Amino acid sequence: MEIKQHALQGVVEFTPRVFTDPRGNFFESFSARLMEGAGAAGEWVQDNQSCSARGVLRGLHFQRPPYAQAKLVRVAAGRALDVVVDLRRSSPTYGQHLSVELDAGRGNVLYVPVGFAHGFMALEDNTLFLYKCSDYYQPSAEGGLLWNDPTLNINWGLTTANVSDKDLVLPTFAGFETPFE
Repeated sequence: MEIKQHALQGVVEFTPRVFTDPRGNFFESFSARLMEGAGAAGEWVQDNQSCSARGVLRGLHFQRPPYAQAKLVRVAAGRALDVVVDLRRSSPTYGQHLSVELDAGRGNVLYVPVGFAHGFMALEDNTLFLYKCSDYYQPSAEGGLLWNDPTLNINWGLTTANVSDKDLVLPTFAGFETPFE
């Protein structure tokens, strides 16, 4: 498995070796040992799955402490542009974002540590997005940032986005008070 440490400290991408023959393919999508060795260890307590049409944008979401979540995300069908924003006040990359294309054919997986907002844009119809979470979802701890915030200036890869009403009214980064050190 290829391991790539990204510029935002703690964000790690794992790309497996995909074995293909006339019957199809096989790859290892998760290895606790490899992830722990790369600093992406976690106790995963909840799995989530969504299926999205091309252009659906979900995010940018996070959970406030004490229910903050690390996430391990991948695409099982289709492709998605995955985006994380560093919300850790003491981080040298505070307020910066990173985009990674997750592709079912490549099987790449992204580790998103606690202290990041997370979102994705489905780049194909029927994109099946899977993520493991290190803590349970707690509605009272829900937080987020506006997906098209001009301060963040995220290029989502498509010109139009299908965004939920709830996500359209999230706050901008300029007025944001981070709960993460």
